[in-house]
Amino acid sequence: MILPIVAYGDPVLRKVGKEIDKDYPNLEKLISDMRETMYNASGVGLAAPQIGKDIRLFLIDASPFAEDEELEESDREALKNFNKVFINAEIIEESGDEWAFNEGCLSIPDVREDVFRQESVTVEYQDENFKTITETFTGLAARVFQHEYDHIEGILFTDKLSSLKKKLIKKKLEKISKGKINAEYRMRFPNIKNK
Repeated sequence: MILPIVAYGDPVLRKVGKEIDKDYPNLEKLISDMRETMYNASGVGLAAPQIGKDIRLFLIDASPFAEDEELEESDREALKNFNKVFINAEIIEESGDEWAFNEGCLSIPDVREDVFRQESVTVEYQDENFKTITETFTGLAARVFQHEYDHIEGILFTDKLSSLKKKLIKKKLEKISKGKINAEYRMRFPNIKNK
């Protein structure tokens, strides 16, 4: 089932997600619905807060990036099979130089900005079978992980922008929160009554 994606301005996007266990109600269906929602919106990641749930769950399927010939071969190779479910993820270490990349977010349609993130991240998480995994991601895989991880920490990519950039996009963000945007997928807006 395709779920509406929560728009910028909704308080759930600012909550730190709660850990869940294997008894979380209808978890398998939730993951399936989130995957369907992400693909329907042409996203490469989707976090539970973006569908209104303040839990530590997100999905990533960055394989579409593997087709981008402008990327380094190592990045394309790493992204080819980067299709995972992350439950109760924690960052153990971030390292390497910060680098800029143009990011967007399904909860903030039509806003894209360069965001600086570190190039490597070591993480611990549970997969959909609650097997604990420790893994290191680098390059674009690390960036996609960090972006989705921020969602379960109540952080949006726009928070990482300079104060000048934030001023320049302020009106766009206000329009999004009021539903004055035409997204190509179903959305739920905080400041209007949804039908």
